[in-house]
Amino acid sequence: MSRTALRICPFCEATCGMVLTIDDTDRVTSARGDRDDVFSHGFICPKGASFAELDNDPDRLQHPLVRKDGELVETTWGEAFAAAAEGLQGVIADTGGASVAVYLGNPNAHTIAGSLYGPVVIKSLGTRQVYSASTLDQMPKHVSCGFLYGNPLAFTIPDLDRTDYLVVIGGNPLVSNGSLATAADFPGKLKALRRRGGKLVVIDPSRTRTAELADRHLAVRPGSDAALLFAIVHVLFDEDLVDLGGLVGHVSGLDRVRAAAQDFPPEAVAEHCGIDADEIRTLARELAAAPSAAVYGRIGTSTVEFGTVTSWLVDVVNILTGNLDRAGGVMFASSPIAGAPRPARPGRGFKTGRWRSRVSGHNEVLSEMPAVAMAEEIETPGEGQVRAMITIAGNPVLSAPDGARLSDALASVRFMVSVDPYLNETTRHADVILPPPPPSRAAHFDLALSGAVVRNNARFSPPVLPLPDGRPDECEILSRLALIVLGMGPDADPTLVDDQVIGSTLGKEVADEHSPVAGRTVEELTAMLPEGRGYERRLDMMLRLGPFGDGFGADPDGLTLDKLKDTPHGVDLGALVPRIPEVLRTPSGTVELDPEPILADVPRLHASLTKEPGFLLIGRRHLRSNNSWMHNLPALSGGSNRCTLQIHPDDAARLGLDEMAVVTGPGGKLEVPVEITDAIRPGVVSLPHGWGHTEPGTRMQVAAREPGVNVNNLNDGTLLDPLSGTAVLNALPVEVAPAG
Repeated sequence: MSRTALRICPFCEATCGMVLTIDDTDRVTSARGDRDDVFSHGFICPKGASFAELDNDPDRLQHPLVRKDGELVETTWGEAFAAAAEGLQGVIADTGGASVAVYLGNPNAHTIAGSLYGPVVIKSLGTRQVYSASTLDQMPKHVSCGFLYGNPLAFTIPDLDRTDYLVVIGGNPLVSNGSLATAADFPGKLKALRRRGGKLVVIDPSRTRTAELADRHLAVRPGSDAALLFAIVHVLFDEDLVDLGGLVGHVSGLDRVRAAAQDFPPEAVAEHCGIDADEIRTLARELAAAPSAAVYGRIGTSTVEFGTVTSWLVDVVNILTGNLDRAGGVMFASSPIAGAPRPARPGRGFKTGRWRSRVSGHNEVLSEMPAVAMAEEIETPGEGQVRAMITIAGNPVLSAPDGARLSDALASVRFMVSVDPYLNETTRHADVILPPPPPSRAAHFDLALSGAVVRNNARFSPPVLPLPDGRPDECEILSRLALIVLGMGPDADPTLVDDQVIGSTLGKEVADEHSPVAGRTVEELTAMLPEGRGYERRLDMMLRLGPFGDGFGADPDGLTLDKLKDTPHGVDLGALVPRIPEVLRTPSGTVELDPEPILADVPRLHASLTKEPGFLLIGRRHLRSNNSWMHNLPALSGGSNRCTLQIHPDDAARLGLDEMAVVTGPGGKLEVPVEITDAIRPGVVSLPHGWGHTEPGTRMQVAAREPGVNVNNLNDGTLLDPLSGTAVLNALPVEVAPAG
């Protein structure tokens, strides 16, 4: 007899609540939206609806793999951990933990294990060779927020439910479900904005599904968003439209921003942006006049040559129009696990470049190196050369530029361990693959994403199905890896990791006079944590110490993990509230509008206005796709989810394109099917991200039947946003010609 169970979807940032149907063989058979979920209210997208297919994917690894005589073969967990210990400890003994690199993929942000235990593995190694999908996505936003607010995690979130005027630039949330703005049913929120008389403006080179819903679509030239935003700033100052509102006294650096904007009048940037100067002035005036407004920039504003400057300017416009930290503008979420509010005080601010990469001298950013540096750090001999690799839920061979070079480099490392459910284009190089269980057999709480929600909430999903005997969950897998690299062997007790973190965290809290548990003992607080898995004890501790927590009994109505378990549809914690000055950690204690590193990059931006335009390549997202790891599900393949080159009819006619085209970029060339559409502006072509499932030695049968091409093989990785180390994946110069 079938039954149902509740689960938060782990596939994207929308974090929708689902109702799973489970048959009498303990197999998930379907998923639908949970109408009683406090955040998503029944919304679900095709990705979430395919939960059962992903959970039961026959290509998903059920047992660990170990390389023997050159082949990856199934083995026991004991043998796999022993092999990982032998290989990693051999490298560490010879060249140290600093010679082991770690790559963290996008799914780490969607799991308890990735958020809590991935950092423990890195800390145990003591390595600076850390890479992640952040420098292929949102790192410019981290950097700009770090400089502005002193905190690189202080994301400004559009208050979608209350805004009167929303500008979406470089994003397509009707398809992506939103990003750095965790909003279940983003499409519904945009439609509600229109119904209440609000206005939606979309700035994008393509007429996306979001643009089709908009009151106004500005088909900007790719990569010119920074110039466009600077022109808006120019108009705000020039026409005396700047109004800080409630931020007066909390903002510094206004005069330097005014001076920097002088060189960007709309007439000077119009041709470069492909937007009429009058349109730019109208947009600036409407933003200033709206009762409330929010400018929201996403991946199209990050993965470009001026990604950090663009991300900074998004917030500058919000600040100058008085729309930062106010209802209907952009606000800061109050994560339920981020720590109780402390008194407002100046901080140390934010810095990059605390160290540099060994080969090309890239600046460290948020303790990471650019993903494009991985291959050269593996290939280049000398002190500090990467000798071993750990990848966790990542496939950089497809998601990073110059994947062919990285693939060759990974094949040359002395030892490689991958924590991943698939044998894919990256993990095929591993010596040991440790597959986490399917999502139905893992607990879920959105630790990372709770800092970007459009409405504060807390929801916890216990495992829907039990783990088979002897199979570790992902938290245990990563805990064991951390202990292995510390030299404690493959059989060390994984609870040691949780005990150490809990003791260390509580020790700091009881010594902090502003903590809700100041003056109490670690032993008393530890005894109050629930029995059970280590991640549950840590999560309970974080909830109790958070802004909505019970303070270990100080507030009987506050959050605990037990309370979340007793409210399976979640706890609504209310709309976002103003958090300035509490959230600021800059040296001045103000919003520092004029960060020196960003202003120093403005002359380079101004010089780019005279660049000769050619064909520019942009990416695109599909509603039924998520990076590279969802192409193996039959329910999500086919239809509009295709790897084609979109091109405007005028360009296709001029070039004589029909069915196939050859696209040549700095890193190579691809032959790809042509899709002629007037949805994209002339001079621009588009290829989707995450395709190219053509490599031998993988086990993703559905993906291999329609492999597509890897767009990142057009990219040699030399084009970066210098302030964040983020690869230029959009506005990449390319040449296009008929195939043959």
